[in-house]
Amino acid sequence: MDPNHVQHQPNDNPGFGVRHKQAIMAFFAQIVAYSMRVNLSVAIVAMTDNSSNPNFPELNWDPATKGTILSSFFWGYMITQIPAGNIARIYGPKPLLFGSLLLCGIITILTPLIALKTGWLIFCFSRVLQGMFQGCVYPSVNTLLAKWAPPTEKSRIFSFVFSGTQAGTVLALFISGYLASSAGGWPSIFYITGSGSIVWAILWLWLGSNSPDNHPTISDEEKDYIISSLLNSSSNANDLKTPWKEIATSVPLWALLITHCGQNWGFWTLLTLMPSYMSHALGFDIKSNGLLSSLPYLSMFVLSIVLSWLGDYLTVKKILPISIARKMWNSIAFWGGAVALVFLAMYGSNVVVAVTLLTISVALNGTVYMGYLCNHLDLSPNFAGLLMGITNGFANVTSILAPIVAGFIVNDESNIAQWRIVFYISALVFFLGNSIFILFGSTEVQYWNEPRKKQGMYKQDK
Repeated sequence: MDPNHVQHQPNDNPGFGVRHKQAIMAFFAQIVAYSMRVNLSVAIVAMTDNSSNPNFPELNWDPATKGTILSSFFWGYMITQIPAGNIARIYGPKPLLFGSLLLCGIITILTPLIALKTGWLIFCFSRVLQGMFQGCVYPSVNTLLAKWAPPTEKSRIFSFVFSGTQAGTVLALFISGYLASSAGGWPSIFYITGSGSIVWAILWLWLGSNSPDNHPTISDEEKDYIISSLLNSSSNANDLKTPWKEIATSVPLWALLITHCGQNWGFWTLLTLMPSYMSHALGFDIKSNGLLSSLPYLSMFVLSIVLSWLGDYLTVKKILPISIARKMWNSIAFWGGAVALVFLAMYGSNVVVAVTLLTISVALNGTVYMGYLCNHLDLSPNFAGLLMGITNGFANVTSILAPIVAGFIVNDESNIAQWRIVFYISALVFFLGNSIFILFGSTEVQYWNEPRKKQGMYKQDK
């Protein structure tokens, strides 16, 4: 192995520092983003059935229309993924995160007015716009972490930041049920979540930074610690020519893309439709619905944080090669979740069993943060944001299709047999997606990570 490609030992860990403050801000970015993304999952139940709060109008949307509305966010979301990855690399993630979450917050606040004063098609368009702005978030955060997360802390920082998606989901699902039945009604769901995003954007403008190199107050000790550990992350990544051909023909990236598609199908089927399943198939009222729908994501949040420490321990102590660790964690998430969904399909008519199995399936999914979701940084630290944009963008085709397919399968939302088909399909997709990752996935830094060089692949595994 070329000695230039051996991972350098970083300087002594300086403890809590600016990198953790950036991670905390990125964590809250995910919270506000996901609270705006999933707020409609509970709100649409109250918007189309005002029995829990008759003081607010009811919208006449049938199940197929609701499936289309719930998927419309992803139409816009997939459009901006790849451009956002490139823009974040060239100009930095800070301005992109600021603008996207500020504008998304404003549209969210306007959502009740749009729903009540226009038709469902205009409402869909507003969700498309929100999706376009939020399409900038994942690529920007990935670009940010590529500059701020040392390898020995990657699992913890990455899991913590992206567990914000679960925290945002839990928060939105939990409070939405209560807000919908409160004096503010279902419109207050959008007012609260949209305002949170605007507040975050203002704070980020003050506290955020693209990288250690341009942070005004970071200590030299911490800066050296971070930069010396990121051997394959170039300080001039914004000047590198994008190796489009090499990226498009990369087998590990294709495996990662297919895996991401499998994740999005199963995960978003549950996330967008669980409140409807809880309400109509299991018979929970709107308050209990929000609480129980949030329980699986709270479990996922806790499990991802706890296991991320174990993930970094296995890496630092070299107990498992990185490639084995990535595929192990991914298998727990995908195959474990698939087994739980199969049992849910078989025994989902029992309320306690159904809630338990839904919680297990979603909670196990928390290990994806140490699985495929870290793999973009493994393959190419310099183009991590772009790779996330590519896989997340195309994978959101399945985020669009899954609720629509489920909406056509479940034409009677109280029919357990129809929900059973949805769960079987999701389990199969989870199984196939992880199988591809195990067979063709890789943790090797790809040669095109530095396009000016012509060396072979760098090795991360020791």
